[in-house]
Amino acid sequence: MENDRVPDRNMTSGVLVVDKPIGLTSHQVVQIIRQGTNIKRAGHTGTLDPRASGVLVVLVGPAVRLSEYISAEDKRYQATIKLGEKTDTYDGDGVVTGTSDVTVTREQFEDALKDFVGEIEQVPPPYSAIKVKGRRAYDMARKGEEVDLEPRIIQVYSLEVIEWNLPEVVVDVHCSSGTYVRSLAYDLGEKLGCGANLTGLRRTKSGRFSLKDAQPLRRLSEAFENNTWFRYLIPAAEALAEWPSITLTNHEVDLIRHGHRIPREIHSDELVRAITEQGELVALMEPDMDASEYQPKKVFFA
Repeated sequence: MENDRVPDRNMTSGVLVVDKPIGLTSHQVVQIIRQGTNIKRAGHTGTLDPRASGVLVVLVGPAVRLSEYISAEDKRYQATIKLGEKTDTYDGDGVVTGTSDVTVTREQFEDALKDFVGEIEQVPPPYSAIKVKGRRAYDMARKGEEVDLEPRIIQVYSLEVIEWNLPEVVVDVHCSSGTYVRSLAYDLGEKLGCGANLTGLRRTKSGRFSLKDAQPLRRLSEAFENNTWFRYLIPAAEALAEWPSITLTNHEVDLIRHGHRIPREIHSDELVRAITEQGELVALMEPDMDASEYQPKKVFFA
């Protein structure tokens, strides 16, 4: 890169996209990044279980305030589903609760997948972090207590078989945030009548970020040691690159940073990114159509 100057960590804001390895929790990855960057303000935008790998988007500095928007974006996975075996956790880590011979054909499997595409109701797995009357569902399940979780509405955009090798099938899953792929595997097994569980999961995309944007944790760890990690920091403005944006004058930047509105001709009621001419994200702005003004919704720098 042309500029290898280390940024002031008090002003650093952006995105580190990690290819999370199997065996670590998402929280552990965030802790590694906090220690490596020496920036305490960091957080991920969508949990991956320890046995899952792939795209984990970590926001650093003031960019953490984008979390509610990035967390809500669509996800994509490669899910390995084992037919003929049910477990209490709906994945390969659980206790086997039933087995069955697998006589399912690929055509039958793909027909069953069609019932899970679109807007559907899904019950989260009992071994999940969802709270029930203030308690984590997985804590209740581990103690043998009955866990009664309410179904939630999710959106599954597509399900496509990419590898057929019974008893395991690899499926490309494109879905909304909040989808439990473990539940999808379980429900599919129930639909087919043979039972199923999730034996492997790799997130290939989270929002606009895919595996091609992701850095292996080993590479980032080396960069932390060499103090060159900022080379992998993606500007905060790019985290919501598909959102409309407005470019600010220096005067408008000053107004917004002090919480003032800016007059602008407005053609849409969407939230927009307000960025400087240098591409720095200043704020998220919401329009006031009647007054032809944008008002700050979230300001990222004081």
